[in-house]
Amino acid sequence: METLVEVKDLCKIYNPGENEVRALDHVALKINRGEFVAIIGHSGSGKSTLMNMLGCLDVPTSGQYFLNGKDVSNMTDDELSDVRNLEIGFIFQGFNLIPNLTARENVELPLIYRGVAKKERSALAEESLEMVGLAHRMDHKPSEMSGGQQQRVAIARAIAARPPVILADEPTGNLDSKSTQEIMNVLKELHDSGRTVILITHDDDIAAQVKRVIRIKDGKIEADFMNEGGSDSHEDKLEEK
Repeated sequence: METLVEVKDLCKIYNPGENEVRALDHVALKINRGEFVAIIGHSGSGKSTLMNMLGCLDVPTSGQYFLNGKDVSNMTDDELSDVRNLEIGFIFQGFNLIPNLTARENVELPLIYRGVAKKERSALAEESLEMVGLAHRMDHKPSEMSGGQQQRVAIARAIAARPPVILADEPTGNLDSKSTQEIMNVLKELHDSGRTVILITHDDDIAAQVKRVIRIKDGKIEADFMNEGGSDSHEDKLEEK
């Protein structure tokens, strides 16, 4: 399988010196195109720092990060911004929708920044909203939708430009159990359609639904294993580290 994400000997150190904190400590990781991976860890484990690295929201102290064949470790802020815009679809715990825009307009907004023509923008927005089951809510504003529906709009916004990587950071953190399962089902469907999904979570029940689980503790990968109850079609058995 083709490697989409590769991290080599990645370190992130805060307060270098006597009181330094190693948020990431020589992390090595490969994720193939088309995988559905959960990265799990408790607060302070380093999973949020790793998410920031994978999402090109921060740069490592040392080590390398290759995304879609490009070494992004030493890119400038402008170059990283371009990578985020073109290569990664973000889904966050907070839905981050614009209150006075409709679902369709919220999904179209990043496409405007990408310079996508109006007709294509509209088609991409409609297609992605249909994919998340919101064809009937396209002209509703966030205040007219439930939390689960708002998160589905956020997912549609993340996938509209068809980025290679979907990075979901605690996407069910603000949702009740019913809406949580709806969002997990949407992410599974995205994966089944060929998307690469990386899910950051602290919740073992959420991670149990994903085939490959990477557990991080004290800035290091503690385990990397296949979960037989998960949904990923990737069948290669990985050894625990």
